[in-house]
Amino acid sequence: RDVFHQPTPAQGRRLAQRLIDTLPSCPIPEIARLGKTLRRWETAFLAYFDTEGASNGGTEAVNGIIELGRRIARGFRNFEHYRLRMLLITGGLDASPHTQL
Repeated sequence: RDVFHQPTPAQGRRLAQRLIDTLPSCPIPEIARLGKTLRRWETAFLAYFDTEGASNGGTEAVNGIIELGRRIARGFRNFEHYRLRMLLITGGLDASPHTQL
């Protein structure tokens, strides 16, 4: 995690590159495997430092919530009911009664 908490993106990128270059030769098999995975994903991993920390984490979080809702529903027959359920689960639908002032 230290690579993401460096004072500048350039320093984070240098540390990440050093990890990518070093980890595959580690004698611990699990660490070496992680290093090989990072090497395969090097371009995407290092892109984080070129995009000022942009990430699709928020999108992936909402997608995970939707997938959980789909699994809980065990299938659906009516798309409109499915859509409303997903809006309710992800916070895009206010189910509280409206009050008139």
